[in-house]
Amino acid sequence: MKKLYLVKPLAIGTINPMIYGHFSEHIGGVFYDGLWVGEDSPVPNIRGFRKSLVEKFRAIRPTVLRWPGGCFAETYDWRDGIGPRDERPVRLNWWHQRDQRLESNAVGTHEFIDFCRLVGAEPYFAANITSQSPMVVRDWIDYCNSPAGSTSMARLREQNGSAEPFRVHFWGVGNECWGGGGNMTPEVYAHEFRKYAAIMANSGNGLELIGCGPNGGDWRWTEKFLQHFEPSEHHMQGYSVHYYCSACGHATEFTDLEYYQMLVKAAGIETVIERNWQLISGFGMQNYARLVVDEWGCWHPEGSGPSQGRNLFEQQSTMRDALVAALTLNVFNNHCDKVRMANIAQLANNLHCLFLANEKNCITTPTYHVFDMYQQHQGGNTIRCIGDDDDSVIASSDPRQPATLASLSHSASIRNKVLTLTIANLSLTENAGIVLEPVGFQLGRDAEITTLTSNNVRACNTFAAPDCVCPTEHEGVATTLAIPPASVVCLKAKVK
Repeated sequence: MKKLYLVKPLAIGTINPMIYGHFSEHIGGVFYDGLWVGEDSPVPNIRGFRKSLVEKFRAIRPTVLRWPGGCFAETYDWRDGIGPRDERPVRLNWWHQRDQRLESNAVGTHEFIDFCRLVGAEPYFAANITSQSPMVVRDWIDYCNSPAGSTSMARLREQNGSAEPFRVHFWGVGNECWGGGGNMTPEVYAHEFRKYAAIMANSGNGLELIGCGPNGGDWRWTEKFLQHFEPSEHHMQGYSVHYYCSACGHATEFTDLEYYQMLVKAAGIETVIERNWQLISGFGMQNYARLVVDEWGCWHPEGSGPSQGRNLFEQQSTMRDALVAALTLNVFNNHCDKVRMANIAQLANNLHCLFLANEKNCITTPTYHVFDMYQQHQGGNTIRCIGDDDDSVIASSDPRQPATLASLSHSASIRNKVLTLTIANLSLTENAGIVLEPVGFQLGRDAEITTLTSNNVRACNTFAAPDCVCPTEHEGVATTLAIPPASVVCLKAKVK
């Protein structure tokens, strides 16, 4: 049995609930036949949104939802998505060249805010700074946030059905500006951020502006951007980082080595957090510019999802993806002093999704269950977990590039006198027996234990078998755990 010390005196910080955020872009099948089926659809819906998805999503307490992109935001005009739905223009989607789809604008600002309210999430808007002026962005903020009747934009919002403001606090100043968001250098983006922030910050109180950071481990972008950003009087309240793990075999037909390689890549998010935080701290911005990992997850080759390639970037999700999610959320919890928000990509029918839907069908993926199991961490105080050994598994067949992976990933928090401990056993072959050793507090005897596992790590949920991978619950003793290979466990116990 391995010992795991839960050290309360070495508290890390409070887990911002926004770490358990999500992302929904107008791409592929995310919205149309995913979240949105239309008010006249035979599919049960709530004001056009798929009823079963709304109810299941609300159940896991989503905290924030990013929209409308992603790269879609680079050519999005918010004015296309207001007014009578049958009068809205049909536009070329940013992704049109990839899948020949058009954007109907059936889901615009009002509809998206309605969805956020239905599920209990805060909206996070990505502003288009690639093809629109600062004044157009300012007008969007005015439209969303000005008090009823106060401005022409507020009166237009009321004319379109919403007298009261939407109170959108989170605004991304661009998206992937190193790529599709303008192909800028970090020096150019620093100038653009200052220009847009000068207008956006004066558009209302309580706005939180999020700057565009690097793609993965591009430390040069962060360093150069912060060098040129430093003199600005307009502070960021967040610094965005995107991190995907990919190129590790097929979504459902991968080798054992590819399984481990994917998890090694996922674990790399910790280095990305630490290195970017060192740079932010080095420039003296650590007190206000926390990290926002607003795109993260697995990116597999296309075609494995139910649409068989019709929906761009749609993929199946197995226990491997659930373990990537568990590992990543553990990292975020353990770095909650640095990470302010995170948004897994994406919510439905795209990349590392929580839902797969089409026509009357809507199922949850194994990753959905991880978010459900981890929701008690929201707002908890993270305490440090220290194992008494550092067992690892080999994750590379190339002796020139050796890679190992810790066999256990874990995080623990305390909220309302309840300990929540989440552990992922990443080994494909070894059971993990664990004895918990609380330090600085005592645990009650009994525990609620939830386990997500499968006898096949390549197993996934399908329309025909929607519950192939789902968690089980049982009561146990708070001081010991038995974790099967390739499994995620959540233990909840009272703290004395």
